[in-house]
Parts: sequence; C-alpha cells; structure tokens
Amino acid sequence: MAAPGRVVLLACGCFNPITNMHLRLFELARDHLERTGLFKVVEGIISPAHDKYGKKGLVPSTDRVAMAQLALSTSDWVRVDSWESEQKGWLETAVVARHLKRQVQNKYGSVVDAKTDGPSRKRRKTRHNANNRDEPVGSSTQVASGDVQLKLLCGADLLESFAVPNLWSDEHIKELVSEYGLVVISRAGSNPEKFIYESDVLSKYKSNIHLVTEWIQNEISATKIRRSLKRKESVRYLVPDAVINYIKEHQLYQPDTETS
Repeated sequence: MAAPGRVVLLACGCFNPITNMHLRLFELARDHLERTGLFKVVEGIISPAHDKYGKKGLVPSTDRVAMAQLALSTSDWVRVDSWESEQKGWLETAVVARHLKRQVQNKYGSVVDAKTDGPSRKRRKTRHNANNRDEPVGSSTQVASGDVQLKLLCGADLLESFAVPNLWSDEHIKELVSEYGLVVISRAGSNPEKFIYESDVLSKYKSNIHLVTEWIQNEISATKIRRSLKRKESVRYLVPDAVINYIKEHQLYQPDTETS
C-alpha cells in the first residue's frame, strides 16, 4: 500500500483579526484529510491579504501579520507567510497560490497538481478514484508519497462567493479547483453541495473538493470580534490572549473606527 501523499494547506484572507476559528479550520482539515488514509498534512500556511484589498475597517497588514504570528506561536505546523501583504498591491488568490506553490516546491521537492498523480512539471495522466463511494465529493486522487500537494483551505462562504458576479474570474476558479483543490469547512446553515451542483466548473472537478463538516458548531467571525472590540466587550477565549494583548497595546479596533 502506497504511503499517504503529503499536503500543505493554504488559507488566504484578511485575518482582521485572526481568531480561534481560523486556527480550528486547520485542525479540522488535517483530521479530515488524514482520516482518509490518502494524505499526510505536513504544513499549514496563513497568508494575510494586502492593505489595498480595500475592505472597510482593515487594519495595517503589519499588525495583522504580527497578530497571526502571535496566535501561531504555539503551533508546530502552521505558519504565517507575509509575502502577499508585502507586494505593491492586492493580488488575486490564484496569484498567491502560484507563488506559494513554488515556495513549497523549493522546500519539499516536486509539487503535484490536484488533478494529477505525479509532479506538476511533468505531464501525467489523471487518475480518478471512482470506486470511493464513501466520499463522492472530496475523494481526491492519491499522490506519490515523495510529492507534495498544495490545497486551498477555506470556509463555505468562499465557495459560495464563486457565484458572485465579477468577483472571481472563471479562469482562476478553474485553476484553484483543478490544480490545487479545496478543503471546505462548512458553517451552520451552509449548503456547499448545492453550490457545487449549480456550478459547471465545481461539478467537473468535485473530486478535488473536500467537504468537512464542523459538528461542534463555531460561529466566531472576525466581523463579530471587531464589533465586540468596538463596544469594549470581552473577546477572551474567542481570540488568543496574545492577540488580545496586542490589540490593546496598539489600540486597534477602537470605537471610532469602521468595523464592517
């Protein structure tokens, strides 16, 4: 029996601020992937968005990167990558994924596409796991143990955003799903299967989409955290203590700032 293929998980977003739910996504995804017996998650990467993303209430990336680093100080497998936030402007997720794919390749050796069973620099025939009936969605192709696969980790809301007009290019959606693959953590009330069914692209590559249900529902969101901070309410146990201390020290998310 072949050894599990190695996987690196990538989460992109504002992390404004990073919360315990962001950290839980990585743990849930790793548990799910490794439970299949097909994968071994070797690393997680958090990539905070550039300041020019333009979202209301977005604090400087230097602060968001610093808070993420503090939050991950006790993690032995998830790290922060500041490359995206240090560029001249905002970058699409697909562009960030390409850069980190090269970075992962330099660190681990050959990197494979989600749709192939061999190194991405070589052209290989796609192999489908049609016999895996336990997971009709997310039964992604197993890769050789010496290769590493980069997968995009996200919530169901990002999957749903693919349907928002003019928000994503069709080419980037196809690239992310076909060449990287998605690990989607569902929230209460979300129906990711419906969005996959209604999208031709997502349906075509649904074997590269792993759907993970969070049975211990956790509705922590950065928006709600910012609202609570603005109102001088406690966010302890929702956000790591080190991050709370940083927010207080640098006077972030004050009552007179935008929080949406």
